[in-house]
Parts: sequence; C-alpha cells; structure tokens
Amino acid sequence: MVVKVLVVDDSGFFRRRVSEILSADSNIQVVGTATNGKEAIDQALALKPDVITMDYEMPMMDGITAVRHIMQRCPTPVLMFSSLTHEGARVTLDALDAGAVDFLPKNFEDISRNPEKVKQLLCEKILSISRSNRRINSYSAPAPVAAPAPTPAPSSVGSYGSSAPVRPAPIPARAAASAHAHSPSSPAPKRKAYKLVAIGTSTGGPVALQRVLTQLPANFPAPIVLIQHMPAAFTKAFAERLDKLCRISVKEAEDGDILRPGLALLAPGGKQMMIDGRGAVKILPGDERLNYKPCVDITFGSAAKSYGDKVLAVVLTGMGADGREGARLLKQGGSSIWAQDEASCVIYGMPMAIVKAELADAVYGLDDIGKHLVEACI
Repeated sequence: MVVKVLVVDDSGFFRRRVSEILSADSNIQVVGTATNGKEAIDQALALKPDVITMDYEMPMMDGITAVRHIMQRCPTPVLMFSSLTHEGARVTLDALDAGAVDFLPKNFEDISRNPEKVKQLLCEKILSISRSNRRINSYSAPAPVAAPAPTPAPSSVGSYGSSAPVRPAPIPARAAASAHAHSPSSPAPKRKAYKLVAIGTSTGGPVALQRVLTQLPANFPAPIVLIQHMPAAFTKAFAERLDKLCRISVKEAEDGDILRPGLALLAPGGKQMMIDGRGAVKILPGDERLNYKPCVDITFGSAAKSYGDKVLAVVLTGMGADGREGARLLKQGGSSIWAQDEASCVIYGMPMAIVKAELADAVYGLDDIGKHLVEACI
C-alpha cells in the first residue's frame, strides 16, 4: 500500500526537495504541502495523510501547536525536522511531547551533498512511522505533569539542573480505552535486590522514558542507566528535561561517573556507554561499524558481564532489534528482562524482538512499568 505524505514547511526550497525525495520512492505519494501550521491542520483534515513531515518555525502557527491540534482532531504520525542545536533539541522534545512520533535533523548541506543517503534515511523513517500506533492510540488534549516535590540533591551530584525553574512538559495522555487493553499483561513482579536497572529504547522513547521515570520516588534504591537512540546534540537537553520532571536525578553520562541509587545516567548521543564491575561508567567513541550510537546491546552486554543476575533490563518502544542480543546475554546470566507491550508502543520493534526471542520475563503496558519497577526494587 502506498503511504500518503503531507509535507509542511515555510521554505519553498525545503518543501520541493523533501517532496522530490519522497516522490522518487514508489511506496510513497506526496498528496499535498502546507506553508504553516494552520494550513497543515486544514490539509490533514482534508487529505487524511498517513504521515506528516513538519517544520517547527513557521508563520501564523508553529509546528508544535499544529501537532497538538492534529493529535486532537485527526491523530496522524508526524515526523519533525529539527536543527542540531541545544535549542533545536528542546523544541524537538516539546514536539515529541505534543504527539510527534520521530524527528530528523534538518540539514540543507546533507540534502545537497548526500542525496542518496538522505533519501534512504528519510524514506525509511516515513515508511516505518506510517506503521506506528499513532492512529490506533487516540490522544486527548495534552495535560501538564504535576511537578514533583523538590528533593535535596545529594552532595555528590551537586545542583545539576536545579538552577532552572521546573516547567513540566505536556505529555499526551492515552484516551479512555486503555492502550494496552487488548494486550495481556504479566503478573506483578517479585521483589529482588537488583544492582542495576537498564532501560533501552528508540522511536517513541523520549515520551515513554518520561512517563516511566516520573513514577519513581526520590529514594529509588537501584542505579539506572538509559540508552535512547538520539543525536549527540540532543542527549544533554533530554537529560536536563528529565532531571527537572523527575524525583530521581537524571544526567547525561560522562566517563568515570559512578552508579548510585536515585540517579539515572543517560548514554550520550554519538558514543557508547559501558559499565564495569566497580559501578563506574565508561564512555567510548561511537564505532562507525555499529548502526546505533548509543547502542542498547553494548550497554546491556557490559551490564551482563559486570552484574550477573542482578540486572533488571527494560526494552521500550523503538524500531529494529537493538537490545535483543544484549538481553540474551543478561538472560544467560540470570538477570530479568521486561518488554513494553505492543498496544502501548509507538513502534513495536525492539520489544517485539525481545518477545519473539522468548527473552521476556514480563510484558507490561507503558503506564504500568514505572509502578512495577517500584514494586520490584523497593
């Protein structure tokens, strides 16, 4: 089936180039274009595209506002274009909170110099997110998350992220019929003295991680490592956002960081994160032979070697199968593996790989994972 795409951007050059790239793929049809957010809403309602590509900064109505309206009126998978800057990261994370499925860097030079690479990446993204659950799982109006009560940070962490005011980002709420109503959930977990919780995710992960981690109390007893497929320019901004929203502390991991309870370390984009037996984090250069930087398999594998059966690994929404081989090593060592259920995933790829390989000890809906982490570890 041909995937129908609406291209939204105030730049005539960018609209044309994106339309040309997509139209060259026989599986994709550009059914319309729009120059601002208001036109995007009108076109989405009239054309009912399968996917929308969306710019952020546009006249009359910006992309984030448009995404919110589209998610309320005709939920459609949206691919955002973003600049690779700290501000671009902040804006993109806002767009994901508003309901966008995924994002790509907006780099005019790449479009000019590497047309084949750009074409392949863009078309793959469009085809993948067209199969996402964004249409199936309808969304209600975004509601702000209540800010957690401030908790003094331990002296070893300092005041990371504490100088900025807490501004909870809106999180799309699942509509009345629970997203995982059609997916049988595993029983509540048994408590165990885990030395590490490791969470891996990709497409849909920023919002999923936010929803899981905001359920954890400040005294959560296990150290946490997070592996989210994300560019280097984005992970620091994402860690700062999570730190403001969560009761636990969250920071972008640095070489030499020490794991401790109540702290989540986010793998830096473009690099690899490993854990040694002393609880120290090693940050290594991204290997060009690996598709993912950071890679869930690498971090899971190092945790299996260092912590044996004392790891609780969770695989959330995402394309592909990253995390499966690392989970296999963890499973062989006696550790526990959880997977997000299909109905609550934006993209049921990574968790599906875990389930199909029969590595999952439990399968939970997204909104149950945080509370089950508390039950398992406290």
